[in-house]
Amino acid sequence: MSKKKLQTPDLSYLNLSENIAVKYQLSPMELVDEALLNKEGILASSGALAVDTGKFTGRSPKDRFIVCDQITADAVWWGDINIKFSPEKFDLLFTKITSYLADKKIYVRDASACANPDYAIAIRVITETAYQNLFANNLFIRPEIDTLGAQPEWTVIAAPGFLADPLLDGTRQENFSIINFTRKMIIIGGTGYTGEIKKGIFSVLNFILPMYENTLSMHCSANVGKNGDTAIFFGLSGTGKTTLSADPERGLIGDDEHGWGKTSVFNFEGGCYAKCVDLTQEKEPQIYNAIKFGALLENVNFFPGTTDVDYANTEKTENTRVAYPIEYIDNAIVPSIASVPKNIFFLTADAFGVLPPIAKLTVEQAMFHFMSGYTAKVAGTETGITEPQLTFSACFGKAFLPLHPSKYAQLLGEKMKENKVNVWLVNTGWTGGAYGVGKRMKLSYTRAMITAALNGGLDHHHYKQHHVFKLMIPLHCPNVPDEILDPSKTWDNEEEYFIKAYELADAFAENFKQFEAPKVLKTHEEELKLC
Repeated sequence: MSKKKLQTPDLSYLNLSENIAVKYQLSPMELVDEALLNKEGILASSGALAVDTGKFTGRSPKDRFIVCDQITADAVWWGDINIKFSPEKFDLLFTKITSYLADKKIYVRDASACANPDYAIAIRVITETAYQNLFANNLFIRPEIDTLGAQPEWTVIAAPGFLADPLLDGTRQENFSIINFTRKMIIIGGTGYTGEIKKGIFSVLNFILPMYENTLSMHCSANVGKNGDTAIFFGLSGTGKTTLSADPERGLIGDDEHGWGKTSVFNFEGGCYAKCVDLTQEKEPQIYNAIKFGALLENVNFFPGTTDVDYANTEKTENTRVAYPIEYIDNAIVPSIASVPKNIFFLTADAFGVLPPIAKLTVEQAMFHFMSGYTAKVAGTETGITEPQLTFSACFGKAFLPLHPSKYAQLLGEKMKENKVNVWLVNTGWTGGAYGVGKRMKLSYTRAMITAALNGGLDHHHYKQHHVFKLMIPLHCPNVPDEILDPSKTWDNEEEYFIKAYELADAFAENFKQFEAPKVLKTHEEELKLC
């Protein structure tokens, strides 16, 4: 590794001083040493670097903005998810954050996103802390040495110690994450939570790939079988997405972010950012074994007097995380690219207990359920509160969608038809009654249904249509009792079942009205004035 190739890149386009102390493209070992020297964290007994991210232990969606300009004014789905920010305010804040970094030691990393080179974008991540740079090393794709140093397409600047002045800077609070598509920059301040870096680039790809490449960007996990058959798993938190896609018999393409191009499915990332709450070697051996030197643990607690992580301890947050390179998973596919999918699974944990455990969707139904992004979360532990809470997140990732959900659903429908893909709705939630009465679907049954869908065990004509949801339910599935497949037959009172089923169907219809509301058209000039 020659020093010439690893010379500090030209940072003049960021107005950073030539005399600034730059730590460029450090190895994981060097970054861990820096983090320990800076007192950013400690080494856990597993060898992983453990840090606390400070005040923020998760993303702050209300403080995430997109600059409204010629590129975005008419294209972005503006609202409570995508909040407008003026170009002038961005420029002022950019000057402030770079001035803040001017007399500090900074960490600079060149990386890329998208495992398929036809869609790849070069990224430079500039961080105030070493642990954030280790995160960038683990989560983005690590480039060849010969490609380093060139000016990147996108730049991310993350400075947890820089606080905005909401009155002067136009932010809501002192923390912020702002995407500028014209300047191709993301600036993040006031928060040490590394997920803002990851999801910032994800939001960028969710804009440019569907808009300019006719490529579907997806918040999903993906794996591939020994015969080259790709499967995609969509699902919100608690639906079993990570568990069900982690199959020792299939190679892991990725756990969170993917693109579906003309001829392939490809991972956007070069690593995984897994939840750690209640993690055990028995339940999640792949994730557990990936927590070793080079991995980054966030906001975990230790058993008293030790550096052994207590994964059941959520005193700091339930959103404890670990970031590691995808190579830390034994059956990972590298480079993370495979053929177009043969099967897609929409995972939902239905606490009403009324959705079938597996159903096959038509193209139109798939687009509807994709835009709905339904699951149900069980209410908190307060006395007497047992009713499930409905959750709808468009395209199973509403928080990261700069475009209207119909754009992504349209692309899904087109690709389904073109590639004759099977789409399955899988209920990993309750059966035999709603939460509090029924029981959670056995994981062994869910695994058997997914296995059957993957290996052709459900390629028969023995289906019936659900009376309420109009979904096609298989009458038989290998290794699953027939009576489990029809949810109405698992309830003691069939009339109560249908009352609850219609209640959920009405909630679907009500939620979908947001996509059907007529849009008040404005001229391009009027849109820009609103910015």
